[in-house]
Amino acid sequence: MSALPKPRKLTTAEYFAFEEASPVKHEFHDGELFAMAGANREHNVIGRNLAGHMFAAMQGGPCQLFLSDQRLEIGLRGTYVYPDMLIVCEKPEYAAANRNTLTNPKVVIEILSDSTERYDRTTKFRFYKAIPSVQEYVLVSQGEPLIESYVRRDDGTWTLKDFVGLDATLELQTVAASVSMAAIYADVEFPQTAIQPMLDEPEA
Repeated sequence: MSALPKPRKLTTAEYFAFEEASPVKHEFHDGELFAMAGANREHNVIGRNLAGHMFAAMQGGPCQLFLSDQRLEIGLRGTYVYPDMLIVCEKPEYAAANRNTLTNPKVVIEILSDSTERYDRTTKFRFYKAIPSVQEYVLVSQGEPLIESYVRRDDGTWTLKDFVGLDATLELQTVAASVSMAAIYADVEFPQTAIQPMLDEPEA
């Protein structure tokens, strides 16, 4: 029995042409397409809340907020992704091969889900580290009020700061913007497991 031939890898130009005609967004890496799954209710509510408050917090300043339809060029073996949010604080720069593809974000924000969390924490984080302009990577949990901010130091290492609980305030460390966690998670229904440990704590 002969082996099935491997699918031909797409060129970057073919990817762009395919993506313009496709009703579904695809990320692209090393010649292969990866369809993006639809988001659930909590993801959409968090995204709506965070985008609205972040836009208001940055209004009048030098930074711009881009949402999940904005494609980003990684620059590694022809990689293109769609982060949940991007913040650009310089003049936006776009890929030479495609005017709709951004190249110079300062902050990248991803809202985690069960299906994407491992990818966002590992492979995608490596992608974002390879972009010189990226100074902060923000991971937003949808299962509990928890946001993690990774910031690039001058020596190239990354430090982590956690924002935990609805009484906390998310303060971006590289951009002058802050949003209360209560505002970010307004109308979000957390799973029972997220609050059960608090119910089980013994009385003092």
